[in-house]
Amino acid sequence: MNEDRLSHIIKAALSGDSTLVVKNANVVNVFTKEIMHADVAVYDDTIIGVGSFSGKNEYDAHGAYLCPGFIDAHVHIESSMVTPASFSDIVLEHGTCAVIADPHEIANVFGAAGVRAMRSLSDGVPLDVRFMTPSCVPATKLETSGASLSAEDMAQLIAQGVTAGLGEVMDFGAVARCEPDMLKKLSLFDGKIVDGHAPMMSGLMLNAYRAAGPATDHEFSTFGEFIEKLRAGMYMLLRVGSAANDIGAILTRIARDKLPTDRLMFCTDDKHIEHIMREGHINAIARLAVKCGISPVDAVCMASCNAARAYGINDMGAIAPGYRATMVLFDDLEEFSVRDVFVSGKPYKRPAHAAAPRCFAEIPQFYDSVRYAPLTAESFSLFTDEYADVIKLKDGTLVTELVKRRVNTENGVYMPTARLNKLAVIERHRATGSMSVALVEGFGLAGGAIASSVGHDSHNIIVVGDNDSDMLAAVDALKTCGGGYCAVRGGKTAAILALPIAGLMTDAPISQVIQRQHELLNAAKLMGAYGASDPLITLSFLALPVIPRVRLTDIGLFDAAEQRFIYVGNGRKKQ
Repeated sequence: MNEDRLSHIIKAALSGDSTLVVKNANVVNVFTKEIMHADVAVYDDTIIGVGSFSGKNEYDAHGAYLCPGFIDAHVHIESSMVTPASFSDIVLEHGTCAVIADPHEIANVFGAAGVRAMRSLSDGVPLDVRFMTPSCVPATKLETSGASLSAEDMAQLIAQGVTAGLGEVMDFGAVARCEPDMLKKLSLFDGKIVDGHAPMMSGLMLNAYRAAGPATDHEFSTFGEFIEKLRAGMYMLLRVGSAANDIGAILTRIARDKLPTDRLMFCTDDKHIEHIMREGHINAIARLAVKCGISPVDAVCMASCNAARAYGINDMGAIAPGYRATMVLFDDLEEFSVRDVFVSGKPYKRPAHAAAPRCFAEIPQFYDSVRYAPLTAESFSLFTDEYADVIKLKDGTLVTELVKRRVNTENGVYMPTARLNKLAVIERHRATGSMSVALVEGFGLAGGAIASSVGHDSHNIIVVGDNDSDMLAAVDALKTCGGGYCAVRGGKTAAILALPIAGLMTDAPISQVIQRQHELLNAAKLMGAYGASDPLITLSFLALPVIPRVRLTDIGLFDAAEQRFIYVGNGRKKQ
């Protein structure tokens, strides 16, 4: 802040001369954890006082609850399937005013160029977007990505001012082995926040991982795992996304045991735009926390100031003099229904603009990312014994199980059964021909297939179905539209959402995205997909080999618990 601007703020605070006064609000004070009936005076974009004020420009809150702008502590904007501008418009309406974004989705397709493009597209949007530098591109060496980010690439991004810290360190094996490139990456961010990704990590491995630098974690499935990591000094990010939404029991234990909440915060990680519009964003997690027994003021702190402090956003996270006037007015602190949002001292209204411009067009390859080797229906054959290795889904969580199931075979080739679906992952960046096939239990499709170019984290094509011809048709439809999601039923396309930007995003109007997503979800339901989780998100995560227990990459079926491939390619071929 320059001296002239600082002088104006000081004089305004001394005189009470404001550009906006929010009158008659119940102000949540995150420092004393009390609710104060007061006015909030704002000069330009800065809060200059909380007390009794008047001014020419007054907004009457009528007793509603004024809170600091909410913060998503860990999100991949690409997973919303829309551009940063469209994402900003939607989440601000739900009170999320800042996000800690990890652009590793687009980085896995286009490397540093993708990271810079996401940063460029986020400049100027009303949402405060802070970017972490993706740490693991690819996530591991167990899959084929479209690009990679080395320590040298990261150093350039730091020099260009692109980064606030190091994104989630998913390759814990590289950390444990002290691999030189990983050590360089961790050293580059010494003194900065480093995000973790440590599902089921415990004991000596957790000690070593925490000592290496990762300070946060959002991958935990039990209270025991949660408390061990909290005791190890980690910030714990309580996540509710479209697929991972099973934190109710942990929130209840936090409330019951009266655990301190100053190192707890909220994140969505991966949440489709349709779910955000229907359920809410960080405010939806605050709502759940209160229902589970967390005090409303603690829930506000977990949704705002805790993340601001952890990630060094020093001018947000509180309603007090000197803080940015980015605030949310809620009708109550139970449902967290948003009445109004203030961004840098001005009421926010969603602009009535058309689709976001095709800013990615400066790099034409962003619209040409789906390239795979020729396929036939026979490409989806699976070779197996009488007892096959199967990925078993667990509803409401990203964690899977490895089970054995008796199946029908003909000459060593799997023959379809009602309770199991085929799953295939196909390399789509350089048409290498790398591909694998497995069986999945718990998806429930019958008479069709669903394919996507969103396959975390390397974003190869992933397809699930009960017959080879529909699986092939769904995959080929993605190539035609440049990527996205496609549902095929009985040989005909039932629904399709084109995501031509890196096969991950679209600049189409939000209303069109929502309509296409509804059509996809309806098609999935008609084909029998069941469970509480979004089947599109569930499908996208079945290729991520850093989440236990078993995943399918383009190389083969991988056991994350034992760190080994169960088989490669299309199963175990008999000699």
